[in-house]
Amino acid sequence: MKSIKKSLSTTQIIALGFFVAILIGTALLMLPVSSADGRVTPLIDSLFTATTSICVTGLVVVPTYLHWSAFGKVVILLLIQLGGLGIISFTTGIMMVIGRRITLHDRILLEDALNLNTLSGLVAFLRKIFCGTFIIEGIGALGYTFLFIPKYGLLRGIWYSIFHSVSAFCNAGIDLLGNNSLSNYLTNTWMNVVTMFLIISGGIGFIVWWDLLDAFKNLMKKEKTFSFIVKKLRVHTKLVLITTFILLFGGMLLILLFEYDNTATIGNLDFYHKILASLFQSVTTRTAGFLTISQSSLRPHTALICMFLMFIGGSSIGTAGGIKTTTFALLVLNTIMIVKGQNHVTVFHKTIPHKTHQKAIAVTLVSFLVLGVAIITMSCFETGSLMDIAYEVTSAIATVGLSRDFTPHLHLIGKTIIIICMYLGRIGPLSLAILFNNNTKRSLIAYPHEDVTVG
Repeated sequence: MKSIKKSLSTTQIIALGFFVAILIGTALLMLPVSSADGRVTPLIDSLFTATTSICVTGLVVVPTYLHWSAFGKVVILLLIQLGGLGIISFTTGIMMVIGRRITLHDRILLEDALNLNTLSGLVAFLRKIFCGTFIIEGIGALGYTFLFIPKYGLLRGIWYSIFHSVSAFCNAGIDLLGNNSLSNYLTNTWMNVVTMFLIISGGIGFIVWWDLLDAFKNLMKKEKTFSFIVKKLRVHTKLVLITTFILLFGGMLLILLFEYDNTATIGNLDFYHKILASLFQSVTTRTAGFLTISQSSLRPHTALICMFLMFIGGSSIGTAGGIKTTTFALLVLNTIMIVKGQNHVTVFHKTIPHKTHQKAIAVTLVSFLVLGVAIITMSCFETGSLMDIAYEVTSAIATVGLSRDFTPHLHLIGKTIIIICMYLGRIGPLSLAILFNNNTKRSLIAYPHEDVTVG
């Protein structure tokens, strides 16, 4: 076993960890005790549900609130929490709890799982992730109790609060409220605000949390001025915050503009609630999957905007999917560099390493190719408009969970394609390429340079 473990790369072990977790989840969900009617759920539906849970996507082929028993829902909740934190992070956390020593190999695995560039302070960072996760999920659950306890009673209200808080924070988008997700709370400001808080908290990334927390502590101690603290924030944090702000509010403005008079979405709302619904739609496309307005009723140009937001997703080292905000920011900065005729990508008086924006280009290109192949393949086997198919596949690969009422009508091949897309979206399409390349040797041969014409 140890020899097999050593022969696998960290990327392969992480991908295998997610795969094994999906298989275990599938086996548990197939048990008669997992379904509300006591029957065995078909393999493909159990596999689909386990995958959408562990990959924190949210697309479902059977209604969660109706099909699954209390046991099945607990299994789904645990899979969501496990998938949100990451298999390696969760496993390492358990090792810490039981007092097992964290080896160098474990630390390397953790570094790859969290997409970090250093082994320094990894275990302490993981401890912070667990503490921060449970604190924010607890705050979210407390916020939900004001809505769910009056409606469902004490015990059921607390259960609903915990389930939806974990689902929102982990950007899973799986709910127990019915077929229409959060549509009944379209104009409920409290529900919208609590859910958006959880989505953004989970999707913004753990590194940003601690950077902002340290800045806040220094500000409270009045040790440094506000401008000095902002200046000392990591470049990563600044890029995440700026890009997130632009995408969230830019998306909100475009959705508001395009859907303003669409009576099937927000056309019948007053101006305040139009803004609220548009902002929620922009936030939930950051790979959350909850919805307050019908996705199938969105106008085509609005749906394209949502697909663009889904493809970018949230931020690195968080619970969100997509190519990530920093990847998108580096693509923009790289383009600006070329237009200006510069040799390096510089931002906030710092130079970004060449290998970092090379990786950003590779992640985007591979993700786009996987997306294109999946859309074409799906259109060959499933009937439906190209928009519905593209929206479904983008949602799966970006681990969003939004659907234009297309998921329940998928056939066996369509479900299989979406399962593969969700899995690839969680481990990352670029990781798939690395997965099958375990050759760690670097070529020492250098060839003469010769330019080619592009553009």
